[in-house]
Amino acid sequence: MKDDDLIFDKLCSYCAYQERCVSEVMDKLRQWKIDDDKAEKIIARLTEENFLNEERFARAFAGGKFRINKWGRVKISYELQRKQVPDHFIQLGIEEIDEEEYIETLRELLVKKDREIKEKDGFKKKQKLISFGVQKGYEFELVRKVAEGRTVGR
Repeated sequence: MKDDDLIFDKLCSYCAYQERCVSEVMDKLRQWKIDDDKAEKIIARLTEENFLNEERFARAFAGGKFRINKWGRVKISYELQRKQVPDHFIQLGIEEIDEEEYIETLRELLVKKDREIKEKDGFKKKQKLISFGVQKGYEFELVRKVAEGRTVGR
């Protein structure tokens, strides 16, 4: 078995275990000190054989980070950009998130956080809730509306 085949087989396992994006695979290849020309050929083959698919990665990443980590769209988009996923795939990933489920998740997060905040001053408490929602990656205006108890999306 040639070295190239061994590298390819290892990367097939790496990609089959969990969805990966091109930049993660490229990082792995650089870690193994594979030159860029060879790396690009390997990535092209992984893509051809459907072990590597940026759209599938973006959809899985967005859905997982939302459902498991309760991240908002802003944070998900930012992280996908950091991973150098093309914008149109980022958009497709974000569109995977159901709007009603998104708003309800934000509501639940804020209700839970509201119980944890010890602040007595109503204004300061609301500011802390809004700050928390924004840190989780939700859009400022949406967080503000939900924190103020205004009906959103219903």
